[in-house]
Amino acid sequence: MSHIKLEHKIWVLVADGEKALFLKNDGDTKFPNLTVFREMQEDNPPTREQGTDRPGRFNDGPSIHKSAVAETDWHRIAKDRFADEIAQRLYKFAHRGDFKKIILVAPPVVLGEIRKQLHKEVSDRITAEVPKTLTNHPVPEIEKLLMAA
Repeated sequence: MSHIKLEHKIWVLVADGEKALFLKNDGDTKFPNLTVFREMQEDNPPTREQGTDRPGRFNDGPSIHKSAVAETDWHRIAKDRFADEIAQRLYKFAHRGDFKKIILVAPPVVLGEIRKQLHKEVSDRITAEVPKTLTNHPVPEIEKLLMAA
């Protein structure tokens, strides 16, 4: 991870698979003042609460044996879909010229999924990535953690 500079007007996206906070630094590098200007939330219960069917089975050919099929991980699919929504939202903001620089903060798996979905117009503006889960931290705590990074 490179040194993080919270410049004036830089955006910070703090996300996980179910929640995303869009923050903007209204302060400066020395005294940052991150404010939330947009929030996205996805209701994503565990797979056991989303799917009621048992995993399927299929014939192995002419024999009487059957093989099980892995159960669909609906929770993982919803997280991937949410990462895609975040990437699309960032593209719209970037295309309108709403931000020049952005820092992405998300757990490694979510960060990777968002990164896969990002348009070049957005990825060119990323100044740092922080592979951590900070969505449930208060904003002042996020500021401190980013300043310490």
